[in-house]
Amino acid sequence: MSAVQRPNTDRVIIRNVSWETYEHLLKDLENQSSPRLAYDRGVLEIMSPHFEHDRGKDILADIAKIALEEMELDFESAVSTTYKRQDLERGFEPDASFYIQNAERVRDKKRLDMKVDPPPDLLIEMDVTNDSMDKFPLYAALGVPEVWRWEETLEISVLNEGVYVRRNSLAIPILNEKLISELMESSLHMKRPAWYRQTRQRIRELL
Repeated sequence: MSAVQRPNTDRVIIRNVSWETYEHLLKDLENQSSPRLAYDRGVLEIMSPHFEHDRGKDILADIAKIALEEMELDFESAVSTTYKRQDLERGFEPDASFYIQNAERVRDKKRLDMKVDPPPDLLIEMDVTNDSMDKFPLYAALGVPEVWRWEETLEISVLNEGVYVRRNSLAIPILNEKLISELMESSLHMKRPAWYRQTRQRIRELL
């Protein structure tokens, strides 16, 4: 087992980790919000979120929620639920996640089984340190239809024949990369109540 500490980040990559070790770590950490784990066939990433990261993912999630409410689309916020498949030897805990098209299918669930239950319709990933393990193969393996990834600006990626391609959102069609990036930027300079009002108004203008 070998570990790589990324300089100036809160992430550690450990290689040659067994699935059983990953499961034990998940069990030990199940009642804690930090750190978060991602596992890809023997490679384990351990990430401890910091203020910039958590603030950013909350803003992105709020934009999604406001748009869904204004469009009167049903949804369930699954936040940073652990999604894993032992047969694929893959697992991850996104920064935020939503069931939208499949909200009704998971509403009464206490726990999700990725062999039976659908993947989330939308994942949000903050990559403010620009050195995280490439998680797109993890998301594709479990069939996640759409990923929002923030790294200075937003990238919306939609799964197409097993590969993610950049395009406007399918999960929330009214949103695009430019609008979300602008709303993220304005959140840095506005008091939060005013920002919420502005965000809701801008989305209403598009309906």
